[in-house]
Amino acid sequence: MRILIAEDDPVSAKVLQFTLETSGHEVLVAEHGAEAWAIFNANPIRCIISDWMMPEMDGIELCRRVRSRPKTDYTYFILLTAIYTGRDNLKSAMDAGVDDFLTKPLDRESIMMRLKVAQRIIEFTIQIKQLKDLIPICMYCKKVRNDENFWQGVESYIAQQTGSNFSHGICPDCFTKHSRVLPMPGEV
Repeated sequence: MRILIAEDDPVSAKVLQFTLETSGHEVLVAEHGAEAWAIFNANPIRCIISDWMMPEMDGIELCRRVRSRPKTDYTYFILLTAIYTGRDNLKSAMDAGVDDFLTKPLDRESIMMRLKVAQRIIEFTIQIKQLKDLIPICMYCKKVRNDENFWQGVESYIAQQTGSNFSHGICPDCFTKHSRVLPMPGEV
């Protein structure tokens, strides 16, 4: 799994990077939240482990930006916390979209357990997206069912979902099949 680390303490960053890489993960490291955001915004990564308190942008703001980035696949966000983080702070982190917490000093087994959960949730979000991308279409009339259980024409459904416009024509096979060739006046 590709993992982005946002950690301003160089020793903690190296320890976490080494732990993750020796477990087979590909790791990118940012020295603070603003650098992590720039990396993520350029090429979204499915898992982030971020320190809470960092210069330039803290972990909470980084998480808010990740969550508000449009058309981005789900990213599992783990926040590194101090041992005595208050409930109000944890609630504000959860409200920002944080998925999980790890306390410092880091424990290798805890990290690995959290990453197994992250991998499982990321796989589920991929499956849900694939199911959501399936378009229910009537095999007889070719109408499409939308999220409100309303059946509408394919053209209007696609136009509503994508903003695409359609022009209509008749292919040669359908023209032959569906048109009645009437005799010209005087022919019979």
